[in-house]
Amino acid sequence: MRIAIVGTHCCGKSTLAADFLAAHRDYVHEPEPYEWLEETESFADPPTAQDFYRQLEFSVERLRGYGRGARVIIERSPLDFVAYLRAIDAGDIVDGAIELAIDGIRHLDLIVFLPLNGRDGIIAPESEDLELRDSANEHLAEILAGDEIALPPVIEVHGTPAERLAALEREIANRDKVCS
Repeated sequence: MRIAIVGTHCCGKSTLAADFLAAHRDYVHEPEPYEWLEETESFADPPTAQDFYRQLEFSVERLRGYGRGARVIIERSPLDFVAYLRAIDAGDIVDGAIELAIDGIRHLDLIVFLPLNGRDGIIAPESEDLELRDSANEHLAEILAGDEIALPPVIEVHGTPAERLAALEREIANRDKVCS
C-alpha cells in the first residue's frame, strides 16, 4: 500500500512514519522532498513559491516510481505543497501546481491527514512560522474535504502517537479484509 502522511509542519508526520516503520519492516520510507533536496539545492528562509513548487515536482517524480503493490509510507504528498502555495498566496502558480499534484496523487492508495488541533498536545515553537503553519493546515483541510481533486481514501487521525498508529493500522487491516 502506498500511504502518504499529510499535514502542515510540526504536526507529527515524522513521528507517525517512524512508529509505523518500526512496526512494519516490510515498508520503505519516503522522506519529505526537502530532505532529499537540501543536499543539492538551496531554499530560501522562509520558503518561496518556487521552493514549494520544486518540492512538489520532486514529490511527484518520486511517487511515479512506486507502482501498485508497493509498500511505502510517504512523508508529505503533492497536496501539502498545493496547500503551502495557497497559504503564501502564490497566485497563478497554484493552477499548475494543482495539475501536477493530480498526477502525483494517482500514485497513492491512502492519505493519512494529521490536522492541527488542541487536544493532541503538539506544540510548535514560535520559530516555526505559526501563521504559515495554521494557514497551510486550513488549506490542506479544504483540499481534502472538497471535490476539486479526485482523491484516494483519506483518513484523519488524532491523539497520542500510539493512538495515531493504531488508527492507521486499523485502516490498513480493514482495507486488507475488503481486498481479500
